[in-house]
Amino acid sequence: MLRNGTLTPRNLPLTPELHDYLLDQGRMTPDPLLAELIARTGAALPHQAHMVVAPEEGALLTFLVRLLGARRIVEVGTFTGYSALCLARGLPADGSLLTCDVSAEWTALARDFWDRDGVGDRIELRLGPALDTLRALPAEPHLDLAFIDADKPGYIGYWEELVPRLRPGALLLADNTLFNGEVLAEQPGEKAAAIREFNAHARRDPRVELVMLPIADGLTFARRLPAGEPPLR
Repeated sequence: MLRNGTLTPRNLPLTPELHDYLLDQGRMTPDPLLAELIARTGAALPHQAHMVVAPEEGALLTFLVRLLGARRIVEVGTFTGYSALCLARGLPADGSLLTCDVSAEWTALARDFWDRDGVGDRIELRLGPALDTLRALPAEPHLDLAFIDADKPGYIGYWEELVPRLRPGALLLADNTLFNGEVLAEQPGEKAAAIREFNAHARRDPRVELVMLPIADGLTFARRLPAGEPPLR
């Protein structure tokens, strides 16, 4: 919104009470299984538990899969499986999610919850370097949706493997693209610097149109442009 010729932010700071209201009114409060997964992650991995996506982001992932009618999804970065579970819940029964991670320990917890939710047959987990997994995929455009939420220095490499494999009109999501505001730091840490470089790389890419929204820690939406369609200006 323009006020006195200047752009002013319109996002409210979320107090815990307002966040609870948001989740409740948006029907985004984690159900018992998701809540248990959050709790189990916190108990087993207290120093990494912050890596679970926010409840509103998880609900958005399910919503977007259904909105797009996505059938073929790739996720880079599984952790304990919350985001993969949300993505798989949006898939039709014959849809598929390929998810990549390097930790057998973290993903063992993920597999248990996927199976308990009844979506384990839609999810293929591949352990190992994600770039190797992505490079082994068919080269032609065939993906409906991709989600990147892994090691930050690897984002550009994942982007370059995924964008050519998106069908026209498909969506790529990249998480943590505001990185707690550290993208503005004069001397950012390694991860924040990598995210800042990724953001600039994605913004320059003529193959997509994109928007970045202040959801959780920043979420970038990139839509693969059909041939001849100009990007948003």
